[in-house]
Amino acid sequence: MSLEAELAAVIRGTGDDAFPFEAWAARVFAHQFGCNAPYRAFCERRGVTPATIASWEDVPPVPTAAFRHADLTCGPPEAVFLTSGTSGGAEGRGRHLVPYLDLYRASALTTFTRFLLPDGARLPALFLLPPASERPESSLVRMCDWVAAESGADAEWFAGVNGLDVRRLVERLRELEACGEAVLLAGPTAGFTRLFTETPAVRLGPASRVMDTGGAKGMPRPMSRAGFLRACWTQLGVAGYFCVNEYGMTELCSQRYESVLRDRFAGDSLAPRRLVAPPWLRTRVLDPDTLAPVPAGTVGLLCHHDLANAGSVSAVLTEDLGRVVGDDGITVVGRVPGAAPRGCGLLLADLVP
Repeated sequence: MSLEAELAAVIRGTGDDAFPFEAWAARVFAHQFGCNAPYRAFCERRGVTPATIASWEDVPPVPTAAFRHADLTCGPPEAVFLTSGTSGGAEGRGRHLVPYLDLYRASALTTFTRFLLPDGARLPALFLLPPASERPESSLVRMCDWVAAESGADAEWFAGVNGLDVRRLVERLRELEACGEAVLLAGPTAGFTRLFTETPAVRLGPASRVMDTGGAKGMPRPMSRAGFLRACWTQLGVAGYFCVNEYGMTELCSQRYESVLRDRFAGDSLAPRRLVAPPWLRTRVLDPDTLAPVPAGTVGLLCHHDLANAGSVSAVLTEDLGRVVGDDGITVVGRVPGAAPRGCGLLLADLVP
């Protein structure tokens, strides 16, 4: 059994606190150092090898920009996912080569179930996304396709080459309103804002829930999180504690989710709204210039260590700004404006000399 297959099996059988992160981080780094030639060269330039690291925090991260310049993979890919390219154009799209797709599936479905279906609900799903046949390069679409297949309930897709089909979506929402059936409504945050501004209000059935992915990207004008939650209630009849934001990116095979719904079913309704990770994903908040950890509560660059990335690179430094919330969560406050931070630039120079 390959390391990726073994890890996928462990993830599927892991409880909340039973995952041996440190041991797996060392195994995954040794695997990537041995099999991922561009990453091995990058680590050697920084004087880091599997023999020299003392903890998972010593594993060298690569900046997200690295996925635009090198094929960072441990083997032939089963899938290639592309970033949106909104900042660098089509030619600047990052490429995440995933050699063992079932590991991504194990991580994505296990985490989705924990945070969106903690009550064991099986809901029909409406996706404000195109189907996988039209967007095979989208990691988000692939994840939602797996969610649809795993649930066994009906799933419908309401976007295509011409964007979101608002008229067809509204017709379906009215049908659901009439029968009172609960539903999962999922898609990009920008798609929901268009739904809110262009359509009349409906009242979805009790226990319906919203999963929005991402932040303000693609919106004609920004909407605060409080404004988004208020619109979910006034336009869809979905209470805020059934609205869960997902934080993910093409370069990662794991996601964070707002813990609000899971907290509610666990009796922790007063816990702060925050993005919580599965136990095989950890995040550090780093100084943009020095890449040193910042004090608790301070805003810095988010650096993710995702062991579900075992087939590529597990440590990824983003240009997202955020801070730690509580003992187990983070919040994202935006992105670095303008040029890439100095710390990201130095890492990229070591990867692409």
